[in-house]
Amino acid sequence: MSTQVHANLTRDQVEQISEQLGEPEWLLETRLEALEALDDLEMPDVIRTPGRDWTNLDALDFEGFVDPLNAAQDKERESAEGIEVLEWSDAVAKHGDLLEEQFGSIVDPEENYLTALSTALFTDGTVVYVPEGVDAEDVKIRTTMNSQSLFNYTLVVTEQNASVTILERQSTGDREAGSASDASVDGERYYSGIVEVAAGENSHVQYGSLQNLDDETYNYTLKRGTADTYANVNWIEANMGSRLTKSEVETTLDGDGSESHIVGAFFGHDDQHFDINSRVWHRAEHTTADLVTRGVLDDSARSVYEGVQDVGRDAWNTSSYQRENTLMLSDDSEADASPKLIINNHDTEASHSATVGQVDEQDLFYMTSRGVDPRSARNMLVEGFFVPVLEEVAVDELRDDIEELVAERLRE
Repeated sequence: MSTQVHANLTRDQVEQISEQLGEPEWLLETRLEALEALDDLEMPDVIRTPGRDWTNLDALDFEGFVDPLNAAQDKERESAEGIEVLEWSDAVAKHGDLLEEQFGSIVDPEENYLTALSTALFTDGTVVYVPEGVDAEDVKIRTTMNSQSLFNYTLVVTEQNASVTILERQSTGDREAGSASDASVDGERYYSGIVEVAAGENSHVQYGSLQNLDDETYNYTLKRGTADTYANVNWIEANMGSRLTKSEVETTLDGDGSESHIVGAFFGHDDQHFDINSRVWHRAEHTTADLVTRGVLDDSARSVYEGVQDVGRDAWNTSSYQRENTLMLSDDSEADASPKLIINNHDTEASHSATVGQVDEQDLFYMTSRGVDPRSARNMLVEGFFVPVLEEVAVDELRDDIEELVAERLRE
């Protein structure tokens, strides 16, 4: 049965968004086709474990808070020498051919209900274009959401022998009426972010994201990349905020010798819910992947994690590894994990593991017996629990921000 939640969405709204952004006819048609497809599309697949569906996306009241023509945000973009970091309207005018070639080539606009909704309604986008041979760092995209709903799209294209490091942040603005950003928003919000990364031959993309939306915001993010021959696509995905997060991070290793590393961290409290997916598809020879995720849950927070390593028939000499660990600080928190290996080529070295547990009582006893008070001891153990993930974060600024948010959460 399809999900009927778009009675307040119209063709006129989509046409108005497209006109404001100066989009060509092909892109408007793509938007309108996505809008029309909503009748027949389901919500994204959620992680299921025996006897339980952990995440209920159908329960969200989209009609109550999706308001595409009143999108408001504070957006900051910082570029680097030799590359282009463009807002959507500028990218449409300057790189129309590139957009026509790449838009929707990695994430199908009609893959599910939420991708189609985002395609039809996104009001802001960023295009990062890295020409051949350029090595760029310190590209930053900061989004502060100041409206009931916000749909963002990001496209990253690197040419041969190029390199780029991108740091993205999402947060919500002050809810107080009369603020400079006019962010007097009450009740639930919805944030959607779609990211496509096309990494050319022998190029390197490091994409770090830190999500710290407020506890009334529902969050759907889909980040997907393709790696050409000898290319690297590395993701860092940190989720600290939101009421409910559905996060999917995926890489397809299409080229021989390509690699992908996915690093994830989350910290839930109160009644937060995290539905986290990390997936790698090995489709060429001599490919390598490493998936590392660590999460902490307190109060009545919940998480479910799925990691997939899919090795295709032609993926000779594959190396693929996966580790996921969740630490629960409360008897009322819940966590589950579903690591998966799908191997269709015998020339493969692969492993996967997942653990769920509580703070070790012996470690606590050891520390308190040496004069550390119980709360400080627990906090030190939690901070230490994140160290194996933080050591994988190559972006200093992002690592520092994650450490600061973890420490702040522990002080609450």
